[in-house]
Amino acid sequence: MQQRNYGLGVLLVVIGGVFLSTNGIMLRNIEQASGWQILFYRGLGFSVTMFLIILFQNRSNTASAFRAIGRRGLWAGLVLGLGSSCYIFALMYTTIANAIFIIGAAPLATAFVAWLVLGERMSLTGVITMLVALGGVGLMFADGLIAGRWFGNVMALGVVASFVTYLLILRGSRDRDMLPALCLGGVVMTLTGFLGAGSYSLSTNDLLISLVMGCVQFCVGFMCFTIATRYILAAEVALFALTESILAPIWVWIGVGETPSDLTLFGSAIVLISVAVYCVVGIRQERQDARQAATAKSGE
Repeated sequence: MQQRNYGLGVLLVVIGGVFLSTNGIMLRNIEQASGWQILFYRGLGFSVTMFLIILFQNRSNTASAFRAIGRRGLWAGLVLGLGSSCYIFALMYTTIANAIFIIGAAPLATAFVAWLVLGERMSLTGVITMLVALGGVGLMFADGLIAGRWFGNVMALGVVASFVTYLLILRGSRDRDMLPALCLGGVVMTLTGFLGAGSYSLSTNDLLISLVMGCVQFCVGFMCFTIATRYILAAEVALFALTESILAPIWVWIGVGETPSDLTLFGSAIVLISVAVYCVVGIRQERQDARQAATAKSGE
């Protein structure tokens, strides 16, 4: 891997994290729109933007690109759309810090489920960091119950569950271009919002924020993460993606004065450190495996 490519991969993840970290502050600047209305226009903006990107890439083969994702792609789109729906309500019904740091434990949850379902190797360090992070999530969940924000925390757990399922589906579909599944995820978001919105009339401020969240923020963030995987290890993507977890509470603190409680700060610190340690260990292991594979190949 060339150093230039490594730097590009890190830069892309950081850019993606910065874009996604503004979700909370944007939602806090919504005037009247309900979560369903935001979801509808965010999903609409995202799905249309993704479709145009896919159309530009595939031209006359666009329909074939969608058919190629198969049944797994349909499930991936459904799971992604439902998880993105939970994400909006998580940010609306609990503090940004609570939601973001619970969701930030997703890499550990993914490793645990992959170990149970797919039989993938999980080191002792991974098990320990997962258990420690679970304790941190428990503290934030307890804080949400004390403050009456349990629904938002449950939605955050829904995001983790959907993200884990989405990644497991993608791991079994590495031979296919699953970009159309992202577009279908936007369609699911749109339909979910459509069913619950009732009214689709929004103020100019709320409409612009909702569309920017879909067309720019969500789209750029996920595209950056996807492209970055070509240049850096998966564990490195997860590590540098913590940019979102670090910045999101800062934006709402600066912008609207939303200050997390001491319990949330303590729990989030535990989660951040656990995920960071897990990712660093994973990076070292992946590089060691790559060196061993290269040595074995050269010895043939």
